[in-house]
Amino acid sequence: MSDLHAALLAERRSAYARLRGGFPIPLAGTTYWALLAVIGHVLPAETWYWAALFGSGLIFPLALMYAALFKNPFMKDRTAVTGVLVPAFISMLLFWPMAIAALWTAEHLFPLILAIGMSLHWPVIGWSYARLPVFAGHAIVRAVIVFAIWHLGSPLDQITILPAAVAAIYLLTVIVVFIDSGRVKARLSRD
Repeated sequence: MSDLHAALLAERRSAYARLRGGFPIPLAGTTYWALLAVIGHVLPAETWYWAALFGSGLIFPLALMYAALFKNPFMKDRTAVTGVLVPAFISMLLFWPMAIAALWTAEHLFPLILAIGMSLHWPVIGWSYARLPVFAGHAIVRAVIVFAIWHLGSPLDQITILPAAVAAIYLLTVIVVFIDSGRVKARLSRD
């Protein structure tokens, strides 16, 4: 059993190093949330809600574009734990009924549910890369900060400062993941 555990851990770390932590995906998230912050400053809240709802469908194509630009083939890479991604994304996508219900009945809750709901898969992704603290840390910090902004801020803050904060957390995560995966890659090449 310990040999299997060690081999699986090595494979997870290797994928993290090889794919540089899949940084094109959170880079796409950075872009999405930054654009929402801009939209919140220049367009009415009703427009923000619809842009957030339908714009979320652009995150994955944007991640693919960044992957092509940076020559990071995260979609082609397969490991022994790749199968965990489908249940992780299904679990994350289950937040949408709550988000849509909030949009219909209590729109002020929508930014909070969206910001936290879209991060529910991060701990599983972190586990798949053998980097749970980094990825779970992103989700936890994000939940705490967006809740504080949502609770303490004004309705305008919820569509301006909240998405700007999520974009900043994403960008910081991209930097941390890129640096950390480079270190792991260098360590693995020495071993």
